[in-house]
Amino acid sequence: MPTREEIVTFHDAPVPPGASPWVEGAGPSPDVAVVPADPSWPARFEEIAAAVRGALGWRALAVEHVGSTSVPGLPAKPVIDVDLVVADPADEAAYVPALEAVGFVLRVREPWWHEHRLLRGAAPVSHVHVFGPDSPEVVRHRIFRDWLRGNPDERERYAAAKLAASAASTAAGEHGMQYNARKERVVREIYARAFAATGLT
Repeated sequence: MPTREEIVTFHDAPVPPGASPWVEGAGPSPDVAVVPADPSWPARFEEIAAAVRGALGWRALAVEHVGSTSVPGLPAKPVIDVDLVVADPADEAAYVPALEAVGFVLRVREPWWHEHRLLRGAAPVSHVHVFGPDSPEVVRHRIFRDWLRGNPDERERYAAAKLAASAASTAAGEHGMQYNARKERVVREIYARAFAATGLT
């Protein structure tokens, strides 16, 4: 498990010189449209989780629904975010071929940032984020999800930030990473309150 300090400290590791997080042929998503909450999103997650668990068996140490589609009533980009925990994300041979065999495609490789990998699924549209058991990101994502689920005022604050970021990024012709950057300040403020409420800070 990560330490308390690791959980509350954001690791904004820059891309090393000459490196790229995108695998060949991939790049940032141009889709920044945020849509109203869809009550079918949890069921779509269950479809994805079943496919992941079916492909990996016991190698899937945890499969969690995270991100905005995991929070009832929260507007979101219609992409189901999933945290997948495996023993060693760097050992791609242990999980990537099995996931590719059921339709997922490796899009991101970030060994400098918690050994993060991202695979995209098409039906339902999903992002499967792969981390190891010691990654603080997995803990942070659960805290953020549960905090928004339990605090309607925070959920509304985040919804407003998401809609504003989506509108601004759409008008500017930006991609998904730039959309994320536009709402990052609000995200960090919400995290700070959640960390304090849980006793982590």
